[in-house]
Amino acid sequence: MIKIIGTGRKLPMRSVLNSELAEMVDTGDEWITSRTGIKNRYVCTEENLTDLAEGAARAALENALISAQEIEMIICATIAGDFSFPSLACCVAERLGIKCPAFDINAACSGFIYGLEIAEAFISKYTNILIIGADMMSRLIDWNDRATCVLFGDGAGACVVTRGDALKYIQSNAAPDTGMLYAKSRSGNSPFSNEKPDAGFAVMQGQDVYKFAVMSVAEEINLALAELNLSAANIDHFVLHQANSRIVDGVRSRLKQPPEKFPTNIAEYANTTAATIPILLDEMIEENRIKSGDTVMMVGFGAGMTTGTCVMVWQ
Repeated sequence: MIKIIGTGRKLPMRSVLNSELAEMVDTGDEWITSRTGIKNRYVCTEENLTDLAEGAARAALENALISAQEIEMIICATIAGDFSFPSLACCVAERLGIKCPAFDINAACSGFIYGLEIAEAFISKYTNILIIGADMMSRLIDWNDRATCVLFGDGAGACVVTRGDALKYIQSNAAPDTGMLYAKSRSGNSPFSNEKPDAGFAVMQGQDVYKFAVMSVAEEINLALAELNLSAANIDHFVLHQANSRIVDGVRSRLKQPPEKFPTNIAEYANTTAATIPILLDEMIEENRIKSGDTVMMVGFGAGMTTGTCVMVWQ
């Protein structure tokens, strides 16, 4: 079993308000805010994803009061690192100057929860495991497409986990529907292939994603509550993937719980995919909103379509 002993986050320097996007595509602040809850996002200019992942990792290590040399495994949840290979995790290990197992996983926006479940499986062998959720969606979206370019931001969040009894429930899952939200890989220039070059921009069926998110998240929450013999009233904080404020509100309405139990930061950061949950966790801990003994439920959902649900009693 595991517990989280330190969290950290790192965002790019450059922020982009809705008003700036309105100068690029046919949109506006009111249109974006009313449909998504987003007001701002951070976008890499001078930084790359390794910079963000390293920054989040170092902050998590500092908050955990341990050195990089005490980390025995690195798991990076990311859609795409700076290289097809080596992995983002290996890039971070190099920056930190450590030698340990290091690998990436891709469960899209559920990736951080998948990382926690993998860490839980390895914790009997490795004492301290670093989990990073990091994505740079600014290079995967078409900035001429208002349906997607307004939704995403770049960022990284991280945590250090060690042995403990904080984890009460964890479950990752996939209900495959690969056409709902995707970005194709680069096609290369093989002379033996008939495949046409593809820009690899994100494609999303917005209404389908919304319906999947609200229904599947509420279902996964209820499954966890039933397994633990709890009610929604017993949960102090529902830390959901920050994709759209309307999704969070839709889930909250189904559970009949007050808004203060559903923290959000999507207005400031937009959807940073695998990074949203650890970034929000780090903010809440920094602001002393999560206290020892609080029951925290984290739920991710994303392309695949994937889900991941975790319940911890904070220590």
